[in-house]
Amino acid sequence: MTRKKMGLLVGLVFAAGCSGGGNIDLDKSKESEVNGSYYAIASQINDVKSLPQKETNDSGIQVIQPDVKLWHSLKATKNTNHITSETKGMITPQLFPERYTEIEGVLTFRGNNLRDAPAYGTRAITEKKIDKVWSFRTKSSSWGGGAGWTGQPAIVKWNSAVQKVMNLKEEFAAKKGFVETIYASLDGNVYFFDLESGKESRKPIQIGNPIKGSVSVDARGYPLLYVGQGIPEKHEIGFGLYSLIDGTRLYEQKGIDDFANRKWGAFDSSALFNREADTLVVGGENGLFYSLKLNTSFDMNRKTLSIKPQAAKYKYVIDKKTGSPYNGIENSAAVYKNLAYFSDNMGAIQCVDLLTLEPVWALPHTDDTDASLVLDIEGDNPFIYTGTEVDKQGDHGNALLRKIDGLTGKTIWQLKYPALTIRGDHPVNGGLLATPVKGKRQISDLMIFTIARVKKLNAGLMVAINKATGKEVWRWEMPNYAWSSPVDLYDQSGKAYLIQADSIGNVHLLDGKTGEVVHTINLGANVEASPAVYNDRIVVATRGGIIYCLKVK
Repeated sequence: MTRKKMGLLVGLVFAAGCSGGGNIDLDKSKESEVNGSYYAIASQINDVKSLPQKETNDSGIQVIQPDVKLWHSLKATKNTNHITSETKGMITPQLFPERYTEIEGVLTFRGNNLRDAPAYGTRAITEKKIDKVWSFRTKSSSWGGGAGWTGQPAIVKWNSAVQKVMNLKEEFAAKKGFVETIYASLDGNVYFFDLESGKESRKPIQIGNPIKGSVSVDARGYPLLYVGQGIPEKHEIGFGLYSLIDGTRLYEQKGIDDFANRKWGAFDSSALFNREADTLVVGGENGLFYSLKLNTSFDMNRKTLSIKPQAAKYKYVIDKKTGSPYNGIENSAAVYKNLAYFSDNMGAIQCVDLLTLEPVWALPHTDDTDASLVLDIEGDNPFIYTGTEVDKQGDHGNALLRKIDGLTGKTIWQLKYPALTIRGDHPVNGGLLATPVKGKRQISDLMIFTIARVKKLNAGLMVAINKATGKEVWRWEMPNYAWSSPVDLYDQSGKAYLIQADSIGNVHLLDGKTGEVVHTINLGANVEASPAVYNDRIVVATRGGIIYCLKVK
């Protein structure tokens, strides 16, 4: 494996009053002897060198110089025989940082750029039970209310200085330790809640069109929100970036694009923010992969936030097949350093170099792949875990589960699980729609997959697979299928638990080591959405129009 050494100055978590993120120097390696923990917030700072160590600014917030780390790009094996591509717009070469965010919470779908962190924090699990804490009924659209697939909320513990400049209700603007839940709904609104009480913390943002995907909060902790739209109920669809200072839309990207190979404009994918490069990447169902230079300016003293995005758009054709159903990115891209990975509606997986916005390798079509790819880093080598639906195969077929070398595109192992599907005007697919769990701590050797419609249309299967060997370790034959992604939790000793919701509203707590179900509660309606967890609080919505906060104890 060839590696091009490069230095990358770790950007500030907050740099109010200046453009966010640093530029990547592709030609030089930089090192520094600067020490200190990585957490910085400042006012009117234009150069990281001007940051004194452990100085307190006017807001009373400690300012600490960031670490400077040696962070190099990866050189993957080039194999573009099956793919042609074209890029339009300004390309911003970028690497993603070693750590996605320093902000407490779950800021994007599955928490980070590896798509492996749907739960944040710690918890004491002694009773092995789940209880309801609060609930909220949304409004409704032609698609109903609540949330559908993927429908994960964001959960953010805001920095107190940022908290004060946003349009929060008075009781939350000054609340110490305030944690906010942000939930986009099928009713076309984005709702905001105090995680502790369930009270609305500010007015909803009215998007208008139903939202099927998951929101993303700026990884720097800036009050900037990504929202993708799913259904053109009231107006054209696309994605928007919104100020959480006043709720206004700062940028809109239309999904119907003359440059695209497909004329469908939905964005179910959840964006990633690069806090060092001041960029955003996201895939669309029009078959385009977007990289935006945001040109962010955030001034807390003036309570202003502005962006001037410059978009680069990447389109591709694999095996000379284009349009629907071959183009359409519904899964949320996973990124390690300069390499981005995603699949599409025909299951063709590809690796794109974010330094050049060009393809590195591509794998042929399989079947629709909407579950997000999950990355596991072994040494400095990314490995991809992924699986397909049973969709284009007909009313029955195989969900194909794979481990793939992210540098070469080589399949390490693959497994086939028979599944069923309902096709037609109102399809309800089987196979893998839930994004898998990468085990940690007690189950660090396992990947957990949840497969829908196994043996029977209403049944499912959860399997734990050994990451190294591809061998099945345990299985749970589910009486009801699930599109909702499982979530891994760990108690203070490192013991592993799993949360799995299903199609009749059950939320199950499982022993992560054995797959044994230890407790179940029912929320009254299908749960397609994927939960997010902050400490012992679980937030998830149903297709019945209700958002729930649960507690594991």
